[in-house]
Amino acid sequence: MMFRATARHPALILDDVRGAQKMLSGVARVTALEGSRHLSELVGAPVHLKCENLQRTGSFKLRGAYVRISGLTPVERAAGVVAASAGNHAQGVALASTLLGVRSTVFMPVGAPLPKVAATQEYGAEVRLHGQVVDETLAAAQQYAEETGAVFIHPFDHPDIIAGQGTVGLEILEQCPEVRTIVVGIGGGGLAAGIAVAVKALRPDIRIVGVQAEGAAAYPPSLAAGHPVSLDNPVTMADGIKVGRPGDIPFAVIEELVDEVRTVTENELSSALLLCLERAKLVVEPAGASPVAALLSDPKAFRGPVVAVLSGGNVDPLLMQRVLRHGMSAAGRYLSLRLRLTDRPGALATLLAALTVADANVLDIGHVRTDPRLGLTEVEVDLHLETKGPRHCEEVEAALRRDGYRVIG
Repeated sequence: MMFRATARHPALILDDVRGAQKMLSGVARVTALEGSRHLSELVGAPVHLKCENLQRTGSFKLRGAYVRISGLTPVERAAGVVAASAGNHAQGVALASTLLGVRSTVFMPVGAPLPKVAATQEYGAEVRLHGQVVDETLAAAQQYAEETGAVFIHPFDHPDIIAGQGTVGLEILEQCPEVRTIVVGIGGGGLAAGIAVAVKALRPDIRIVGVQAEGAAAYPPSLAAGHPVSLDNPVTMADGIKVGRPGDIPFAVIEELVDEVRTVTENELSSALLLCLERAKLVVEPAGASPVAALLSDPKAFRGPVVAVLSGGNVDPLLMQRVLRHGMSAAGRYLSLRLRLTDRPGALATLLAALTVADANVLDIGHVRTDPRLGLTEVEVDLHLETKGPRHCEEVEAALRRDGYRVIG
């Protein structure tokens, strides 16, 4: 099976993906497929996690980058390659180039996380920081290509890139032949398109569901319009799928072969990342957790067995800290309260003792004595507590009220 070919969109077929798989033998890992008991119970059918977060460079991007650079002519290789990326594609291009003996230059935004910049350099690329947003970085890389003759390696809009990413689909069929639904995150669309080409050629009965972040969902309006549509200002913590416009070639594949595209909220992404860490013991970036977020948001909508593709695990530690806090808050694991009590010696100690009895952990506390709203003998206390979940939050608040505390917010 192939999708409709035009002069602008060259056809991709199963043989392209199989050729890419042979090319990647000994280069890309065949990543593990791990079962998730918790997600299986929610969905009511087996759920497996395809762990591309454990791939070399920490994401699936090495697959496509290596296949694309392998296909260059000797003259093109001599000119070197250039790419633009905030993280995963940068590292994939850097390592692929080094393995193939090709000089690489990678443009990254000025604000790119330092661990990703360092990793890209360690994989062998020359890193140039340019622009505040990826669009500016992309323009700089393309200008560099024009000026130097270096080959621009697009992150998703090229048949070789898509064929390389499609090897994930072949592995899923080999590891879980009984699969009925594959759920995969979509940014520009290279991974979803590659999986769709491979899987639908061999198993057209398998349902493929794409997932986008709600604030960066260019595919739903594009599919409605019948052509790629640009978003003015995509916003999401999931930078791996924060793409303002679908790629032309991936769009043609996804329009024909992907069964559905869903969106997930930032809260759902946070909760999914937290679940991967706590239940599956897997470090996953927000974009990589997007398929899990889709399963959490509507678990009964997926026919099992289900395979959710964890596309990457390159998450900045500072972002991880913020996202985990956000995820715990979304999961009801944090409780913020404002209490008013009599200002007398030992009052705060008594309050803390009551919280100890309620088994709530104090993360932060604010003690306000001077405020026009307060009476002469009153004090206000702001509490931020760690709890065991929504029910425990209710129990803690009820216990404080029983002890005579005035909860005002």
